[in-house]
Amino acid sequence: MGVLTSADEQPTSSSGRRRAARVWLLRCLAIVCGLSIFVVVEVTCCLLGVGEPRLDDDPFIGFSNQQQLFEKSTSGDRFLTAKSRLKFFSAEEFTASKPARTKRIFCLGGSTVKGRPFSKETSFTTWLQLALQEAQPNHGWDVINCGGISYASYRLTPILQECLAYQPDAFIVCTGHNEFLEDRSYGEIRKFSPLMTGVFYELSKLRSFRLMRQTMLTDPQAEADSRDQLGADVDAFLDYRNGLAAYHRDEIWRQGVAEHFESNLERMINLARRANVPIILIHPPSNLADSPPFKSEHRSNMTHQEISEWKTAIDAANSTLKTFPAAAVDSFQEAISIDADYADTHFELGRLLELIGNFDAARDEFLLAREHDICPLRIIVRLEQALSRVADRNRVPLLDVHQLLETETRNGILDGSILVDHIHPSFAGHQLIALALVEELERTSLVTPQSGWENLARASFKRHFERLPDIYFAQGEQNLANLRFWTQGMADGSPVESRSPQKAMSSRDSE
Repeated sequence: MGVLTSADEQPTSSSGRRRAARVWLLRCLAIVCGLSIFVVVEVTCCLLGVGEPRLDDDPFIGFSNQQQLFEKSTSGDRFLTAKSRLKFFSAEEFTASKPARTKRIFCLGGSTVKGRPFSKETSFTTWLQLALQEAQPNHGWDVINCGGISYASYRLTPILQECLAYQPDAFIVCTGHNEFLEDRSYGEIRKFSPLMTGVFYELSKLRSFRLMRQTMLTDPQAEADSRDQLGADVDAFLDYRNGLAAYHRDEIWRQGVAEHFESNLERMINLARRANVPIILIHPPSNLADSPPFKSEHRSNMTHQEISEWKTAIDAANSTLKTFPAAAVDSFQEAISIDADYADTHFELGRLLELIGNFDAARDEFLLAREHDICPLRIIVRLEQALSRVADRNRVPLLDVHQLLETETRNGILDGSILVDHIHPSFAGHQLIALALVEELERTSLVTPQSGWENLARASFKRHFERLPDIYFAQGEQNLANLRFWTQGMADGSPVESRSPQKAMSSRDSE
């Protein structure tokens, strides 16, 4: 029997590789064919117009009683802010039939749009109307303030839908600060990990997936009834006495809030787009340097030894703040290395770094302080990212007011020099926003400004401001004082424990 040579082995080895290649090719073809079925189904759904998102219905929450923001006057020729809504909104009115050569802009948002702690007379909406009148005086301009105190994106979406009936020429939406004020359980989301929640959210964008859910759902009304039902009016935690007690670290809840926020932005854009009405999003400003976190908590798994070491580091930092700032920086950083979740440590380190002139590092710490705030009354990073994603994905303008106002500060960190509290712009801040919005509206071709319009607008601002009565400013200062008590959980409502518990006082406390 002859000896098998390497040449004799070659055909067998080569044929084995070819067989293996054919097997992998068949497997890849099977995968491609399987995926192509979904592609065909998705394309078919698009062509047939099935599986579209239900823009008139919030998939996360429902409202037990929805009320119109505007109602017709007794004469029927005007729309007025409904009396039942004046607790949260400023009084507005506009003609039922839009006059010729008049353009109508609805501005939606929370208390920043309303002009708090003052009111619409010094909100950017009023300055915008004055600026537009100077920019293009051959048109009439209706800039309508739809800013509601404590109103989050999910409460703005029905308002935008209502305003589609009032002949809008543009929408401006400023939202992001109020998403954590009210209790929503996001029960379905809480069943999944953040990763699976993200996968579910991405799948829900597909028509085929939505159609499958609608087909498999045996009782659509049961699904709607299972959502949190919110009342017609805002029911904020901080409207109750000791409202800060309702806030605890809950990453799954934050994930749900972020998903809901992005969904609401998409719905508003799609509603406006279907009506062929341009929409501008605003990234709202927040005070970084002069607004400490409203509540800080240690990470849940800290040991007694770690807490003791953290306290030692904090004591060392505080004892050397004035005499040896560099040593205090090291001590704060040591405390952060032990517990990076405690918001106030980041804020104190940020203040120290700003004091010694390290502004970039200071801003980073201030941002971390805002991000780890247990009571997030300022927009957090994941909501900022959602704003950017939605704007990019839908190719709609996004005016970054935070960045706009930050350029006016001395150290490049947004602070109390142009914000009167944790989020609300000063009079000058609102005017800057209005001027920037005219430029955004010019890019959408809604306005064609005449030469020198900005100087004319500033002169108009000055005349308007000087006509405001003293009582207007006194009331604003009182509102500001009340607002500061409110953010500290010192509202004079009933105790927060007395509210109808969903998850804030039960499931969150148990986590």
